[in-house]
Amino acid sequence: MTSPDRYGVWAPEPERVRLVVDDTEYALTRGDDDWWTTDEVLPVVGARYGFRIGDDDAVRPDPRSRFQPEGVHGPSEVVDPARFAWTDDAWTGRPARGGVIYEMHVGTYTPEGTLDAAAAKLEHLVELGVEFVELLPVNGVNGEWNWGYDGVAWFAVHAPYGGPDAYDRFVDRAHALGLGVIQDVVYNHLGPSGNYLPLYGPYLVQGLANTWGDSVNVEHPEVRRYVLDNVRMWFRDHHVDGLRLDAVHAIRDTTRPHVLAEMASETDAYSAFTGKPLSLIAESDLNDPVMFRPREAAGYGLAGQWSDDFHHAVHVAVTGETNGYYADFAPLTALAKVLDHGFFHDGTWSSFRGSRHGRPIDRGTSPTTALVVANQNHDQIGNRAAGDRLAATVSDEGLVIAAALTLLGPFTPMLFMGEEFAATTPWQFFTSHPEPELGKVTAEGRIKEFAQHGWDESTVPDPQDPTTFTNSKLDWSDVDSERGARVLNAYRVLVALRRTDEAFVDHRYEANAVRFSEDERWLVLTRGLLGPTAAPVHVVVNLSDDATEVPLVGATGEVLFSFGDADFDTDGVRFGGRGLVVVR
Repeated sequence: MTSPDRYGVWAPEPERVRLVVDDTEYALTRGDDDWWTTDEVLPVVGARYGFRIGDDDAVRPDPRSRFQPEGVHGPSEVVDPARFAWTDDAWTGRPARGGVIYEMHVGTYTPEGTLDAAAAKLEHLVELGVEFVELLPVNGVNGEWNWGYDGVAWFAVHAPYGGPDAYDRFVDRAHALGLGVIQDVVYNHLGPSGNYLPLYGPYLVQGLANTWGDSVNVEHPEVRRYVLDNVRMWFRDHHVDGLRLDAVHAIRDTTRPHVLAEMASETDAYSAFTGKPLSLIAESDLNDPVMFRPREAAGYGLAGQWSDDFHHAVHVAVTGETNGYYADFAPLTALAKVLDHGFFHDGTWSSFRGSRHGRPIDRGTSPTTALVVANQNHDQIGNRAAGDRLAATVSDEGLVIAAALTLLGPFTPMLFMGEEFAATTPWQFFTSHPEPELGKVTAEGRIKEFAQHGWDESTVPDPQDPTTFTNSKLDWSDVDSERGARVLNAYRVLVALRRTDEAFVDHRYEANAVRFSEDERWLVLTRGLLGPTAAPVHVVVNLSDDATEVPLVGATGEVLFSFGDADFDTDGVRFGGRGLVVVR
């Protein structure tokens, strides 16, 4: 719809477009801009509508539909964007950089799998101390359950989650509790089922595919506007505080300014209008600081980007896995370099890619917090053969070491739902495509993906099996288990340290130092070297199960936190095995 009070659709492809509202058909008139409109009937909230394209009598959903109550193949429903009675006027927001982010999938966070149920459990995040909840995509997607990255109705909220009203209730509740909301969005492709956009116009570049399908035609002015309007919608109509932009390396754009820079420019403009910080965070496989370099310095000006290098380095350090893309991160030097320089691959050879990869970060001008890091996230768990979490194979000490490096390191930390209490449930790849052939192709594709990692194909669950979805739901009784309570307490202490000690939020690369022993497998990350008054803080970890002593000169002896068999004395830290000590 062009506006809440008028039906309209952009459709340069067909020679005729008809509007159908509650089973009554109306003719549309084509304008010079290829928008089809009518004044014969006005939108009424709750009405079901769609479009007949050309001579096809099938009713197709609105490309800008706000709600698909019968699924992505059904009619759209008229929604007034201004309908919701917001109560978050007192919410002033906060920048995403440096905040503690919690990644959540609505469908598996609670047994009910709805936005209202998730909103009812937000107090858990408040007690944990996080500052942002990041939702995996909630746009309209084929089937009942899905990760969300195969969405086809970008402006709609998935009906099984509760639709747009439930979404706004979730955001309003989060803001009331002091939590910001970041929404994961996908602009690089559309899903394989329910994508009717090509019937209307050149939304996709045919034959120019990325990993997941035909690329979105962002170089076309109207398609570009479609994307930018979607960005604005989340901020304006749903009051979110940030967007996580999925796989931006798969967005093909040769124009200038790049569409990412234009997204950032419009976001900053709207932020200035509202007086609240709004953030864009990219998922990028390029290891290119152009993502977060200011636009004044020929960058895109995003708030930040995910850093897979950090995950890989920490994962290898605590698990010892070196297959697939983990191979380059086997030595402890990889973790040390990531902590010191941000990227590991910054122009270096990537054995997994078979080429040099990445560009160095200008440590003098870029803040460390422009990198969003995690030791677990939906991709790195869900793209394992069995969807197994670190808790399935790593000791409590290993889990807490990974948490400490994430939460007390120099970057913007992100947690994945359940890691804070060592969740026993896996996080697996699941779909519910109604089309049997599509489900079969999806399952076969997953098995093929894992071949290059050397994982056992027999352990790969069928994405279409309903138990793959239900098995991935959090079991909240884990919180009260002995292990869950122990790990959760450690997470709460680490988050509190980050929020209360200035050393842990200094965003300057030069405020940190790293020492390590490759042979003995220990590492010391020192934070707050440029602090005006307080002494620096040392995060000392032993990644080996063997006893060792880590020399530490200049520490005052104030132990802020310890986990495992570890003691501090005037000479350093003595470990009886794997563990960590945080000492000033």
